[in-house]
Amino acid sequence: MTLPALIACDVDGTLIDDHERISPRTRHVVHAAVDAGATFILATGRPPRWVQPVVDELGFAPMAVCANGAVIYDAAADRVISAHTLAVDTLAQLAEIATRVIPGAGLAVERIGRRAHDTATPQFISSPGYEHAWLNPDNTEVSIEDLLSAPAVKLLIRKAGASSADMAAELSKHIGIEGDITYSTNNGLVEIVPLGFSKATGIDEIARPLGITDDDVVAFGDMPNDVPMLLRAGHGVAMGNAHPEAVAAANEVTAPNTDDGVARVLERWWL
Repeated sequence: MTLPALIACDVDGTLIDDHERISPRTRHVVHAAVDAGATFILATGRPPRWVQPVVDELGFAPMAVCANGAVIYDAAADRVISAHTLAVDTLAQLAEIATRVIPGAGLAVERIGRRAHDTATPQFISSPGYEHAWLNPDNTEVSIEDLLSAPAVKLLIRKAGASSADMAAELSKHIGIEGDITYSTNNGLVEIVPLGFSKATGIDEIARPLGITDDDVVAFGDMPNDVPMLLRAGHGVAMGNAHPEAVAAANEVTAPNTDDGVARVLERWWL
């Protein structure tokens, strides 16, 4: 691949290590690429309110594809540029399917305001008894009726002790035009975003106005939610710790996120 014009990087399991840190080596080459004129963006399942710790580690605020492509967020201006949502009636259909097909599953939704932390819009809303797949949750617990009462950028389906891959496979038998199924951890959590949106479409939303084509993109990822961007990028890179689906979609496999996998590839062009 010739010199990439845009670097699209997943966060968890890719850019950051297992302690949520970016190594000096990786930070250095990312800064070198940006200083040389490349565009660097985050492409993550995280909502905008979970982007700031990554910005702090990077030392600058890039544009971010959030919520697996449903949201474009300008971290420098703390502004949501665009958001694509699941309508209320679609959420109701998905909730009915999820609770029927995955008995005992809890539901949550991610809503979006104008900024990363928008007090006018409670953002992470969960059903009673929802068990989180991560530490330090920041949810507001409400009734199912309230949960489904407003549009959301994604629906989360959680069953503790289950396999995300198994859940996704079962849900895919019942969900078609209602939304797109993906997951970023195999810890019993599946996410559904609006149909037709992914990290790949989010990257395109940022890249196209800059005159950057898919061929000029290098993308890094490790999980099934990264597959669309790994396939679409001119050069897709799976991490050494990646899920088999990500590996199959990539042009190459680099070292794990704990061993500067992103830096090892970027150093071919910069430094």
